[in-house]
Amino acid sequence: MERILRGIMRYRNSSRIQMVKEFQYVRDNPEPKAVFFTCMDSRMIPTRFTETHVGDMFVVRNAGNVIPHSHHFVDEFFSCEPAALELGCIVNDIRHIIVCGHSDCKAMNLLYKLKDPEFASLDNRRLSPLRSWLCTHAQSSLDRFQKWVAGGMKDPLIFSSETPLRKFVAYIDPENKFAIEDKLSQINTLQQLSNVASYGFLKHRLEQHDLHIHALWFDIYTGDIYFFSRGAKQFVHVDESTVGKLLQEVNRYYS
Repeated sequence: MERILRGIMRYRNSSRIQMVKEFQYVRDNPEPKAVFFTCMDSRMIPTRFTETHVGDMFVVRNAGNVIPHSHHFVDEFFSCEPAALELGCIVNDIRHIIVCGHSDCKAMNLLYKLKDPEFASLDNRRLSPLRSWLCTHAQSSLDRFQKWVAGGMKDPLIFSSETPLRKFVAYIDPENKFAIEDKLSQINTLQQLSNVASYGFLKHRLEQHDLHIHALWFDIYTGDIYFFSRGAKQFVHVDESTVGKLLQEVNRYYS
């Protein structure tokens, strides 16, 4: 708390005035452009690595950047994540949903261990809200991952996105750059696109191509950002050599 309070004092004496100016600018007419789902990991600071500012995004964080599938609820509104989707996309008419995973995700590292039936047993889950959360809402990601591993980790995976008929192909880490848990993290990030689209209150906008879902992945050790390119069928490193093509793809697919 001492560090936080001293940080508040530094903020008061440095960036507070500029931030208040930004608040005043967007106060009466904020126009956020994206709902951004990411992990609660303390190393993830999405507004910094996207260079976004006050009023630009709704940011929703939880363990593992998971959006529960609607079939988990008798009433699909019984969760923070769909409530955030409604607030962002229905109330505020936001057109872009972004799911961002990352390397060395502690939730994904734990999910990887949950492939052990004993570790994932009901008795152990009752002792751990985190295990229960992941077993309930990230099991589909783990199932996809385990089938992919059993098949040799070479074949592409097929995910549905905005609608059940709008599918995309994904090759996971074809250059074999990342740890096995990071590969699971990338699969989990893509699985959330299907989960987002499961909510009925988004159906019309998704079918009309008025609402779009994207995936990013952040490597915390290099600071590199990867964008899932449906054209390239993989996560593509965003840099000076790729950003032009990625912008063309975004304008083509999501305009």
